[in-house]
Amino acid sequence: MPSDPAASGVVTSTVQWLGGADEDTALRLAGRPLSYGALRERVARQVLAPAPGGSAPGGIVRADSADDTELLVTVLAALERGRPVMISDVHDPAALPGRVPDSTGLIVMTSGSSGRARGIARTAASWHDSFAPFAVATGLGREDSVALTGPLHVSMHLFAALHTLWLGAELGDDPGTASAVHCTPAVLRRLLSAERLPERIIVAGAALPEAGRAAAERRGSAVTEYYGAAELSFVAVSDRAGALRAFPGVEIELRGGESEGSAWVRSPYLALGYVDSTNGGALLRDDSGFASVGDLIDLDDGVVRVRGRADAAVTTAGSTVLSEDIERALEGIPGVGTVSVLAEPHAILGESVLAVLERTAELDGAEARAAVLTAARPLFTPIERPRRWLIVDTIPRTASGKLAKGVLRAGLEDGTIPFIEIGAPADA
Repeated sequence: MPSDPAASGVVTSTVQWLGGADEDTALRLAGRPLSYGALRERVARQVLAPAPGGSAPGGIVRADSADDTELLVTVLAALERGRPVMISDVHDPAALPGRVPDSTGLIVMTSGSSGRARGIARTAASWHDSFAPFAVATGLGREDSVALTGPLHVSMHLFAALHTLWLGAELGDDPGTASAVHCTPAVLRRLLSAERLPERIIVAGAALPEAGRAAAERRGSAVTEYYGAAELSFVAVSDRAGALRAFPGVEIELRGGESEGSAWVRSPYLALGYVDSTNGGALLRDDSGFASVGDLIDLDDGVVRVRGRADAAVTTAGSTVLSEDIERALEGIPGVGTVSVLAEPHAILGESVLAVLERTAELDGAEARAAVLTAARPLFTPIERPRRWLIVDTIPRTASGKLAKGVLRAGLEDGTIPFIEIGAPADA
């Protein structure tokens, strides 16, 4: 047996991650039950790669198994031993970061371009400290059985899994038998067609239509919606009336307008910053500790209404796609000039990626345009891939030369900026 703390079950963390009694069921995934006692034993015995000195890549634990139980065991083992753990898509594994802050506990991935995943580093405490207020906000307790409806490399689902195990509740993958479920609005739409709904429904990843909430509540389900971002964690959570208000411990400031503008957030739940295979990057943060991802909100008497992602990001299927990454990748295709990527409302995904290309001589003709679509396809994951492609004569710019995405979006909507659509919209 390798020389690893797992061999003797020794752990270095004093933080509780597993709250259930040994005899209680912790996991029921793919039809296989696992008790808390058995899970604790697996976590204690899990062998992790040796950690060299400093913050070299070998010090980071990789968790990207296709088996959800194995992935959770790896994550829990790393957390309990104070090792930073990176969770990424097994079908699109990310390179280990070159370095991370010393206090990093978790590295969750957000979408990147050209196969490059981008990591967000956060302390373990930045999630763990929100577990108790989240339980109060949702009404979740140890007696619940909680179903996941998405992959664990998506941060909202990973948080839900770790929170469930902290509660000592049962984590499963069958909404038809669960007492509670975490899902996106798109998944909720599908759940509403089922004969049975869970008693508690927690929704995030995109704005929840009022019709979806009302339909679930008419059938006796208690619905909790929350708004946040992978970089910020929780920002707001719904009250009994369904209105979003600041999550406990979170301060929200509106900047750029009297009632509508960019959301700036200060809380103990913020991430440390971005990391990738070569270098990192700081969150957009001011001197007083407020951070922003550029989301646009309305704020009226403490009630938050999310207007959508700003120009830098698209929220699609519960994941965040950075438009600048998509733009850089597309502009690297021969014949493509300036590109502007926008978020477009989508009935199922919440938002989808819209690529607007500025006309160039090389883009004249159906064959040339089809070649661009063919060249772009392998550059992106299905979530990142644009679902609509438009060509315009000129993409508007600000006085400083930056892309004026708000003007572009408005012009496309009201017809003042003519466009040609290339290709058929991608399947939903």
